[in-house]
Amino acid sequence: MRFLSLAHLSAIDLDPPALIRAAADGGFDAVGLRLLQVTPTSPGYPLWEDAHLLRETRAALRETGVTVHDIEFVRITPDTDVDALLQFLDIGAELGAREVITAPYDPDHARMAENLGRLSDAASQRGLGIVLEFFPWTDIRTVDDALRLATQAGPSVGVLPDSLHFDRSGSSLDTLAALPPERLRFAHLCDAPVLPAYNETILLYAAREERLLPGKGQIDLAAYLQALPAGLPLGIEVPRTKNFQSIGGAKLIKETGESVRSFLKSLMT
Repeated sequence: MRFLSLAHLSAIDLDPPALIRAAADGGFDAVGLRLLQVTPTSPGYPLWEDAHLLRETRAALRETGVTVHDIEFVRITPDTDVDALLQFLDIGAELGAREVITAPYDPDHARMAENLGRLSDAASQRGLGIVLEFFPWTDIRTVDDALRLATQAGPSVGVLPDSLHFDRSGSSLDTLAALPPERLRFAHLCDAPVLPAYNETILLYAAREERLLPGKGQIDLAAYLQALPAGLPLGIEVPRTKNFQSIGGAKLIKETGESVRSFLKSLMT
């Protein structure tokens, strides 16, 4: 069975200690922590500003054996200030994270690559990797776009595919399968309906609010997973806001873990 990490967006209203404990109960090996707020309507958890929450997070990691796989996410914009992100990187390193997720929000690709490179240098000094996620509503829409930018940014900047964005951007399975190990270090997994066309409202709603558990939608996840290395870690990112509100985060995460393991096992038979 693959190494499975629970992305924070799957239950973003749980603070890090609660997420870690629920992930352990759900059978996950690790979590991704959203330490930076991404949208005005969703929380971030800047642990360097809250000593009590940081202590509780450390305690939850010790008690459960769950690890922190990644921290997220840094929007690379025209105003990105790497020095202002050093506390974020320091906390990630202190918690044992492996990767930092970044997102492309600068129309000047040369400047974005430069900032990614500088962030990668700062992260590597702390034992962290940098990965660039691509989204169909940004300039960096596809896996090919992301690979070009990551290559421009530096030799250790990775590419993060998410099955939702991969499918909805019409990305190439051939490019995905050909990504070298230094570029492809983990991937996100979820499912969703496949529609004839998408506008930005549809794209953002699925991305942030409502996805489907693997095997419950129409994305060709078998082909997606076949293009990935067999042992590649998977981050399970399945926000289901309505279910969270009705059954609560702990039950939702346990259901998510059971469903993902069942789906992956079905692909092996």
